[in-house]
Amino acid sequence: MSLKAYIITRIILAIPMMLILLSLIFFILRIIPGDPVKAILGGKAPIEVIERKRHELGLDKPIPIQFVEYLGKLMKGDMGKSTLTGRPVWDELMERFPATVELTLFGFSIAVLIGVFWGAEAARKKDKTMDVSARVFAMLMYAIPIFWLGLMFQFLFGMILRWFPVGGRISAAVSLKPITGLYILDSLIQGNWAALKDVLWHLVLPGTTLGLVISSIFLRMVRNNTVLMLSQDFVKAAKARGIKEKVVLYRHALKNAFVPILTMMGLQLALLLAGAVLTETTFSWPGLGSYLIMKIRYRDFPAIQGTVVFFAFIVVIISILVDIINALVDPRVRY
Repeated sequence: MSLKAYIITRIILAIPMMLILLSLIFFILRIIPGDPVKAILGGKAPIEVIERKRHELGLDKPIPIQFVEYLGKLMKGDMGKSTLTGRPVWDELMERFPATVELTLFGFSIAVLIGVFWGAEAARKKDKTMDVSARVFAMLMYAIPIFWLGLMFQFLFGMILRWFPVGGRISAAVSLKPITGLYILDSLIQGNWAALKDVLWHLVLPGTTLGLVISSIFLRMVRNNTVLMLSQDFVKAAKARGIKEKVVLYRHALKNAFVPILTMMGLQLALLLAGAVLTETTFSWPGLGSYLIMKIRYRDFPAIQGTVVFFAFIVVIISILVDIINALVDPRVRY
């Protein structure tokens, strides 16, 4: 199969997956107990007011008709309006998405640095102190609930030591004009170094919490795959030719072990961009994860559906990109 045909096939296969996911979310939201109108107006609102609001939102129509209408709007790029705020769901998502991107990239960078370099060194020094400590660290980080780790960081570094803020993206006293929504980039564009320092300070605790937990996955995969590659004949041949050990590790063993690792990293990045729900909720981070939790509480159907569709789109796009990169790196993937 050619690379072009492979890409087209992956895109075509993604369409029914998106449709199935959208259908499941749409119907499940309308089957589970609870009334979104009562959640918005409160349980003591008059019946007439509740019925009028339900008619305004189109919730009095049969569910299949609601589904067809929703699909028709979605095909035109209309995710609907939030029943809670009355604003377009797309606008609200775009306000929140930069915060999630910033947190994700910061945490992902920490995870990659720890996972790749510590994992590679652990493989090089198999069964020694470096390797044992790496395995223990990975096991602990994988087992610890991310919200508990975040709370401990808040308590220790935020409340006791007072080194870092425990929530939010920027201090109220710091002035920054949003341009892209990415506060680090906006600070650099405007040359606002005070804002840049404050933004980075706010990122440390949530980003480190996210990065440490995700690093456990990368560390174990890098370590195990690199150990396997170091036992291969081509690596032994490279060592026999007198090539330095670190060159053999990073240029030969790690490079060839990276195809499955790259796939895992791509999927983890997609999932993080889809909203690090627990981290954002713990640190009051105004991203997509905390947005989704808030909308679920009020049963805001259009906002929940729009967020899930947006999440799915991100995951699909990044998955396709990762598959394309894998196909370029390793032609066997196409077959």
